[in-house]
Amino acid sequence: VQLVESGGGLVQTGGSLTLSCAASGFTFGDYAITWFRQAPGKEREGISCISGDDGRTWYADSVRGRLTISADNARNTVYLQMSRLKPEDTAVYYCAAVNLGYSGSYYDPDGMEYWGKGTLVTVSS
Repeated sequence: VQLVESGGGLVQTGGSLTLSCAASGFTFGDYAITWFRQAPGKEREGISCISGDDGRTWYADSVRGRLTISADNARNTVYLQMSRLKPEDTAVYYCAAVNLGYSGSYYDPDGMEYWGKGTLVTVSS
């Protein structure tokens, strides 16, 4: 099983970035993919999620309106388009997979079965 994030980098305030999460080794349609981020000294925060079967999406209030999550089921890849980035968006961004049958929140890190290693996003002021 693998989740591989890519697309991180350095961007100026107000800029945009698209992250990718390539999944393999499990049945994509049985899982939701959640994006988390962890800033230095802070807890890991779930920010967006997409269901692998029907494409339902969820967004945390802190990012709603600036992020768009999408999936290419043919490629088992999830994208996170981020716009109007702010310095406080600086963090390591992780994608994780949670079984659609999980009874808890899809933002609960303890519920994730698989994790990627993360990609760093740095927003300069």
